[in-house]
Amino acid sequence: MIAKQKIGIIGGGPAAMLFACFIDTTKYDVTIYEKNSALGRKFLVAGKGGFNLTHSELIADFKNKYFPVEFLEKHLQQFTNIDLITWLESIRIKTFVGSSKRVFPIKGAKPIDVLNNIKEKIISNGVTILYNYNWKGWRDNQLEFLVDNETKIISTDITIFSVGGNSWKVTGSDGEWTIPFKNKNISINTFYPSNCAYQINWDNHFINEREGIALKNCAFTCNNKTIKGEAILTQFGIEGSGIYPLSKEIRTQLQNNGLNNQAQLYIDFKPDLTIEEITQRFINKWNSSTKDFLGKKINLSKVQIELLKLITTKEEYQNGNSLLQLIKHYPVTIINTAPIDDAISTVGGISLEELTENFELKKLPNTFCIGEMLDWDAPTGGYLLQACFTMGVSLAR
Repeated sequence: MIAKQKIGIIGGGPAAMLFACFIDTTKYDVTIYEKNSALGRKFLVAGKGGFNLTHSELIADFKNKYFPVEFLEKHLQQFTNIDLITWLESIRIKTFVGSSKRVFPIKGAKPIDVLNNIKEKIISNGVTILYNYNWKGWRDNQLEFLVDNETKIISTDITIFSVGGNSWKVTGSDGEWTIPFKNKNISINTFYPSNCAYQINWDNHFINEREGIALKNCAFTCNNKTIKGEAILTQFGIEGSGIYPLSKEIRTQLQNNGLNNQAQLYIDFKPDLTIEEITQRFINKWNSSTKDFLGKKINLSKVQIELLKLITTKEEYQNGNSLLQLIKHYPVTIINTAPIDDAISTVGGISLEELTENFELKKLPNTFCIGEMLDWDAPTGGYLLQACFTMGVSLAR
C-alpha cells in the first residue's frame, strides 16, 4: 500500500477551512496547525456586524469586484457564489438573499453555528486539527512551531499557508509570518488598510452634534468610480457601505499625493435626480426659503442641509447655481485611513508574481499560499469571504 502524502495547513481561517473540507483525504494525510485555541477567530469577528457569506449577483459581475480581476477569474468558475450557497445547504446552513442582494444565514443562525458546521465537516473528512501551534518559520526545510513554549519540528510533503493579512491582531492576523517568508526571498508588498474608516477634519461643533448619523441613499465618487450606498459620520471621519468599495481609489490618492497626503471624495446627495430636475424645482420654489426648498422640494435630510451650510457663505447658500452644484457634487477631503488594525481587511502581502496560477510559490515547490495573506483587494458585501472560500476549494480540487 502506498503511503499517503502529508499535507500541513498553517492557519485555520476561511480559506484553510474550505480546503480542509474539500481535500481528498483518501489520497492525503491532512493536518491543520492553528495558532489559536480555536478555528475561525476572524471569521467570527466578521460575523458580528451582519454575517453576509457571499453576494447573489451573477458571476460575470461578481468577478469584476476583485483587483486584479485576473487573479480569481479562473477559480471563481470552479466554485461560484451559487456553489457556495448549495454547499452550505449540504452542511445544514440555509441562507437567504437580503434586500442588498447579499447572502446571509437564515434568521436565528449565528456565526458560531456556521463555524461549528464547517468544523464538523472538516473532522468528518478525516482532517486532524491541532491547536496552539504557532508557526515560526522553516528549519532545514521543515516547519518550526512553538507549542506551549516548546519548539516542535514537523515535516510535510505539501504545505498550505493560510495565515491571514494584518488587521484585527486579536484574532491572530498579526503579519509576523512575513519575516520567514522574506528570509526565503519571497516578495512581500507593504500592508495597507482596506474597507476601513477614513479620516476627515470635521468642524467640531458639527460633528459633536451629528456623530453617528448616516448619509443614506447617496452616491460617493473617488477617481471617477461611483458607489451608491450610505455612510456614517463619525468623530474620526466617514465609513460605511458607500465608502468601503472606494478603498482602492482613496488609497491610491493618499499614496500618490506625497506630502499633501489627501484624497478627494465627492458626494451626490440626490443621485436619482439630475441637476436639470433639481434646477427646475429651484426655479419653481416661488417664495419658499432655501431651507424649505432643500427639505421639502428636494427631500434633503437635516444633516445634508447642515453639510451644505458648512462650506457655503450666506450668499452662496441663497444662490441657486452654486448650491445646486454642491447637492450633486459635494467635496470632502480625506486625510488618512483608520489604523490598520481597525480595518476590515488589508491589501498587501505576498506579491501575486511569486505564485503560479494555482497558488504555488515559484521559489518553494509544494508550498502554496491562499487567503488574505496574498496581495489582492475586494469590497465588503460577501466578496472577501467568497474569495477565501473559492481559493480553498479550487486548491483542494
